Amino acid sequence: MTRILAVLIVAGLGLLGSQAYAHHSISATYLEDKTVTVEGQLVQLLFRNPHSFVHVVVREKDGSLVRYAVEWAGANQLGGQGVGRDTLKIGDRLVISGNPGRNSGDHLLRMVSLVRPKDGFGWDHRGDN
Repeated sequence: MTRILAVLIVAGLGLLGSQAYAHHSISATYLEDKTVTVEGQLVQLLFRNPHSFVHVVVREKDGSLVRYAVEWAGANQLGGQGVGRDTLKIGDRLVISGNPGRNSGDHLLRMVSLVRPKDGFGWDHRGDN
């Protein structure tokens, strides 16, 4: 009986450890004390849990085109704020502010706010649309 209990405890700890590892730390990935703004065209939307992603192509100051991956809230949270899978369309021009990734070459942002200028649709991290 003691042996079975020990195996169950070890297995349970292993599962807890894998879940903690799977969910990254925001501060380990992003510079939370910095915010940058990019403007570009939506090329992909991954509307899912635990995090959605918006991919935009941005024309940099040097004229080059760069694809940014912008981490957003999860589909469940966004749905509760009135944002759905069809809210944004491929080709939409978006202005996104976010915390940059620690490695600038990754072109990764954590979304703080989003605006679609053509109709004024907006979202920010507080959930105010």
